[in-house]
Amino acid sequence: MRIEITSKQMTITDTMRAKVEERFEKLEKLQTSLINPHFIITKEPKGMKIEGTIGVPNGKVFAHAEHDDLYVAINQLFQKIERQLNKHNHKDEANRAKNNGKDLCRNGEISGEPIEEPEVEIESDAEIKLNKEFAA
Repeated sequence: MRIEITSKQMTITDTMRAKVEERFEKLEKLQTSLINPHFIITKEPKGMKIEGTIGVPNGKVFAHAEHDDLYVAINQLFQKIERQLNKHNHKDEANRAKNNGKDLCRNGEISGEPIEEPEVEIESDAEIKLNKEFAA
């Protein structure tokens, strides 16, 4: 997969590129299709900053990290991205577990057994009388 790495105010060395690619390979093991990964490395007065954007089905994952050491910032960035991808991957399972009992309650079933409705006898001899009074 083609990883796009850009930088502002500095040149990207082979070791920087290798570190980003190494960490990205670990993300590919999460069994999620990753689309157009793009990383921006910036040198700032406080230290180094790295931002990452990766497209995933039905959305995007974005994270950034700042540190004096670029390699520590890269590790922090990929930890944040990995957390977001895990959350994205398991979102369907969480929703399935959350809504598991609702369909049983709607159908009147609990633990797979239908609930018996009590029989109510209706008298057919009953008369219904309506009285309407109008003020004149």
